[in-house]
Amino acid sequence: MFKHWKKLFFIFFILAIGIYFLINNSINEGKTNFLENFLSQKQKNFIKKNFFPHKDRDRLYGVIVSLEKHLADEKQTNSLLEYIDWLDLELRYKKSLKDIETKEILSIKLDNNLDFKKFKLVDGFYAGRARLFPGTGYIDFHNDNLIVLSARGILGFSQKTNENLHFKQINNNLTNFINKEQYDKNKWFALKDLHISNNHIFVSYDEEMKADCWNKSVVWAKMNYEEIKFEKLFSSNKCIHSENNIDKEFKAFQSGGRVFNFDDNNVLLSVGEYRSRHLAQEKDNINGKVIKINIHDGSYKIVSMGHRNPQGLFFDKENNYILETEHGPMGADEINLIEIDKFNNGEIQNYGWAIASAGMHYGAQDGVPNKSYEKYPLYKSHKDHGFIEPLKVFTPAIGISQIFKIKKKNYVVSSLKDKSLYFFELNDQNKIINLRRVEVFERIRDIVVKDNKLYLFLEDTASIGIIKLLK
Repeated sequence: MFKHWKKLFFIFFILAIGIYFLINNSINEGKTNFLENFLSQKQKNFIKKNFFPHKDRDRLYGVIVSLEKHLADEKQTNSLLEYIDWLDLELRYKKSLKDIETKEILSIKLDNNLDFKKFKLVDGFYAGRARLFPGTGYIDFHNDNLIVLSARGILGFSQKTNENLHFKQINNNLTNFINKEQYDKNKWFALKDLHISNNHIFVSYDEEMKADCWNKSVVWAKMNYEEIKFEKLFSSNKCIHSENNIDKEFKAFQSGGRVFNFDDNNVLLSVGEYRSRHLAQEKDNINGKVIKINIHDGSYKIVSMGHRNPQGLFFDKENNYILETEHGPMGADEINLIEIDKFNNGEIQNYGWAIASAGMHYGAQDGVPNKSYEKYPLYKSHKDHGFIEPLKVFTPAIGISQIFKIKKKNYVVSSLKDKSLYFFELNDQNKIINLRRVEVFERIRDIVVKDNKLYLFLEDTASIGIIKLLK
């Protein structure tokens, strides 16, 4: 009996606290430290799960950001965040068509005397790929307007790219192609890139072609600032089942998805192998490949093969080659150079995965036997086995992401795990020289260069970074 009354008392007590919290938050923002100091973590979680109305969850964003500063470690933060349906929150924000406000949160000098500013996307970008909160995004330019896309379909543009970024939402139909039903299966299923060229916008995504069977697809549309109605440009005729596959392994984060312009009639798409490693060496599918897609009829040609998880793609028309970056297995990210002349002569250039790699299979460290080597030996020399050697191998892996040209044969590549940029040049023999690292202290999902400035989408805080490049 005593336990029963004790339980009732506790319920009424936290209900009163919850009401106080809602009122206090709405009429006097900033005085929430009372709850943070008074309640245990378990009690905070219980309140947030049971006493915040679904329609009011937008208000939780600022509260969570405040609480994160006081929680002891990342596990406590994740424990709190998982009680909020961030996917639903982001999709409802998308539907609202509200503007996406930003706030400058950092202005410092990086190494090499580079000026760096960071603008947090305060609204909308709630549901990420690497971890559920905050959101993942991609950036590109249309004329002088900076375009941003969240991994769940919020699309916006800002006319000011120097300071006081303010994004207006663009109504779009991306949820017709991938939506909460797919997102809920795993945070890895998402929109995977944004690219704009020739007044058209391209978006790649993980398509569930039939129940639990996936591959990479692309939609496109004419650029419009009021409403964009995407149409399917490209889909594979094959898919990879998340359970019923040859190797009994499936990783949706190992799927590539970078889009880049090739010419007026074609775009490039990078496609990973979703952990079905054998597909990278098979020419009758798109997986583990860089392909060229005809925008008029959706047909494709394989440009290169033997890729694992291609994350970055840049076609340098001036120098007539493609630079591709990819996540290797444990300990070996790569930069590869793909020659257009060889492609035009009918050669499919092969970069070796999953036969050659400088990395190791996961679980194979410290001499632990791994059956994956029986089928996928990962020879350390590419050339000795008939494959093309990478331009650069990063060991340990940096979590490599996008690559972009600065000028002539000067480039920059970004990283997720290493939270840094790598600047480098290619010499007359197309070998990397003058490689230098600049830390930005945050996961970099995407980069683009415009008017001697480097723009970054920063994933740990869902922010836009701007670096003024030295001339």
